[in-house]
Amino acid sequence: MIEGGNRRGAVFAVLVVVLAVVGIYLTMWPESEDEVGDQTEPASVTRTVASGQEPAVEPARPAATASNAPFDVYAYLPMTKQELAAAADYAQRFTAEYGTFSYDEDPAVYGDRLRGYTTAEFSGALLRTVTSPGTVEANRADEIVSVGAARVKGIRQIDSASVVFVVVGTQNVTAKSGVNERTAEYAVTLIQVGAEWRVHDLQPADSGQEGDDQPSETGATG
Repeated sequence: MIEGGNRRGAVFAVLVVVLAVVGIYLTMWPESEDEVGDQTEPASVTRTVASGQEPAVEPARPAATASNAPFDVYAYLPMTKQELAAAADYAQRFTAEYGTFSYDEDPAVYGDRLRGYTTAEFSGALLRTVTSPGTVEANRADEIVSVGAARVKGIRQIDSASVVFVVVGTQNVTAKSGVNERTAEYAVTLIQVGAEWRVHDLQPADSGQEGDDQPSETGATG
């Protein structure tokens, strides 16, 4: 699970340093090879023309070296690019599943689909919300059918065994009351359980969640 304030502070400190290094690196990087050449060529060209000599052949520029290779931000993160991509995909699939349900579906079946993505600690809180009598009756009364989709918008927090993504969830809804599209942003906390990712918390993104040690009751509804 995501540890306390000291660990979060250390993670954010690392990310601040990474961003600072990126900024310094970019300010030192020439905008293009042509601009580098423009800084040295005019004087030599003027001298050769004035003396009536043929312009000297410009020596070939040296090949790119490690010093000007592209900056690898993943070298400063606590997980690899592949691990981060797998976690992001998992957060998107869960959020899309969370937004996909039908009024005539057994609430227990919907809950079981979500349970397959979550930790044991979080599944109880999530299922109490999405299968509550009030939610189920409201969906049945309006005959709601929702198809979910999702995309990761950003990373809120990251360490070696957990990550909090900001995910945009979209629901395309058909119901007796009409057809509409609902969009919401969620903070989705993932932790590693063995070799796999599991969702450990889901909150509205504007609630200020930064990766809690204990899963909380989700404020979103099906």
